[in-house]
Amino acid sequence: MRHLTLTLIVLAAVSGAWSTAAEGSGRLGVGVHYWRTIDEIDLDDIDIEESGLSWVASFQFGSSSMIKVQTDLEVFTSDFAGIDETLYSPQAFVLVGNSVYGGLGIGTYYFDGDFADSPFYLIRAGIDLQLAPRIYLDINGNYRFEEWKDLGEVVEEIDTDVVTLGAAVRLAF
Repeated sequence: MRHLTLTLIVLAAVSGAWSTAAEGSGRLGVGVHYWRTIDEIDLDDIDIEESGLSWVASFQFGSSSMIKVQTDLEVFTSDFAGIDETLYSPQAFVLVGNSVYGGLGIGTYYFDGDFADSPFYLIRAGIDLQLAPRIYLDINGNYRFEEWKDLGEVVEEIDTDVVTLGAAVRLAF
């Protein structure tokens, strides 16, 4: 299942990149997410962060239409889900709307040389503001339906979803 998820994410990115090259309507950006678990995590003798920051690189295509496809790479530098190393999260979204938008996404985690056993799903709502002729500010909220038990032995007992508040600056080309 994890290979299918990764394959779908890669196919979405590649097909979108080809269509963007033809349309000339892509946006490349960087941003930050503040994440927080929905449930309180209380495990004996284990200290797991319930909130933190992650960094995001994103590529959005079809940005001039009502339907957009976006790929993100979120990077957690430490302490996400009890993992003390850098954790990567490739994600793909289908978004509907222009200035105010919403959409659905799918993602997975990569750490310690392997992908998580199953994907997580996201709901996103946001505001996309044009700051200058080619510069955009995206402010978004996300709800992730997650199961951290796929991320390692430490978190097998944890089942909590995560909410994030994100901001990204994108350059249109």
